[in-house]
Amino acid sequence: MKTISQFLDHSQRAIYSVSPDDTIRQALEVMALHNIGALMVLKEQKLVGIFSERDYARKVVLKGKSSNDAKVSEVMTSKLITINTNHSIDQCMQIMTDNHIRHLPIVNDTQVMGLISIGDVVREMIAYQKSMIDQLQSYIAG
Repeated sequence: MKTISQFLDHSQRAIYSVSPDDTIRQALEVMALHNIGALMVLKEQKLVGIFSERDYARKVVLKGKSSNDAKVSEVMTSKLITINTNHSIDQCMQIMTDNHIRHLPIVNDTQVMGLISIGDVVREMIAYQKSMIDQLQSYIAG
């Protein structure tokens, strides 16, 4: 099973983030532009939170806040669960399942390395299983 370091080497993704002082609308615009479901919230390059579609639905829409006026810091998830590049994909799946979360920031010490989503994890696990099946079929066929 791949490590997060190997995943990052192959994914070559940009790190999308907002500031805690940005408006919710600004965050939503970044998410829409890049077709993503969550953003890391960085203050002076340090991870201070994550803002997701779930945060928007539950803490903005249902609470009647204005996306144009409210700040990301008012609704972001600040109690973060993070992983580092030494974690494996299957460890990510377990962490996400146990904590009912869809996105995991990847942080080594205090350096933000990226973000992995449940979709990324599922794709990697399917690829791993397909590879194992192919190897077993090859072995059996001799």
